[in-house]
Amino acid sequence: MLNDTLRHKGLRNKLVEELVSKGITDKSVLEAIRTVPRHLFMELSFDPKIAYMDNAVKIAREQTISRPFTVAFQTQLLEVSKKEKILEIGTGSGYQTAVLCHLKAEVYTIERQRQLFLSAKSLLHSLGYVAKSFFSDGYRGLTAFAPYDKILVTCGAPQVPDELIRQLKVGGSMVIPIGEQTQTMYKIIKKSETEIETLNFGDCKFVPMLEEKEINL
Repeated sequence: MLNDTLRHKGLRNKLVEELVSKGITDKSVLEAIRTVPRHLFMELSFDPKIAYMDNAVKIAREQTISRPFTVAFQTQLLEVSKKEKILEIGTGSGYQTAVLCHLKAEVYTIERQRQLFLSAKSLLHSLGYVAKSFFSDGYRGLTAFAPYDKILVTCGAPQVPDELIRQLKVGGSMVIPIGEQTQTMYKIIKKSETEIETLNFGDCKFVPMLEEKEINL
C-alpha cells in the first residue's frame, strides 16, 4: 500500500532542515527531497523515522539507497534544468530517479540487477514518475538516446568511463564518484569533443560500479 501520511511529510520537513544545515542550498532540490516519499522506496518493515534519517540503507541485491544528503548533493552538483535529458547510471531503489523526475528532467535510467530494475520501474510508474527505464550495463551508457545534457552515476567507478564521456553533449556535465574502496566525487564538464574539465568535491562512499561484468538476471 502506497501510504504517505502527515507524519511522513513532517519527517521530510525535518530532513530538509537537516540538509540545509549540512550545506544544501538549491531550493528546487530541497523541495524534491521534501516531496518525494523516500520511505516507499524501502522495505515496508522499516520504521518511517529510519527512512528519513540521513543514512544509507541496504536494499536488495547487496545494494543501498544512498543517504539523503548524498542524493541532494549529487543532484545539486548536476544543476538540473527542466526538460534536460539526463542519463542515470544505477537506478537502484528508484529514489534518485524520482528526485530527478520531480525536477522535470527527461530521465533515462539504467539498472543491471533485474530484481531492482523491475521493482523500481513498477514503483516509479505507480507513483506517477515518468522515467525511461532500461535493464542493461550502465558502464556502456545508452547510445540509442545520446547525447545527454547531464549524466549522473550513482555507484563508484574505478575510472571515468570513456563511453559515458562520448555520450555527453559538449557543454554538458557528469557527476560521478571515482575510486575503489572509497571514492572522490567529481563533476566533469565536457568543454569540447577533446577537452574536459574536472572538479573535485571531496571523499564519498558508494557501492562499486561493475565494469564489463555480466548483468545480473
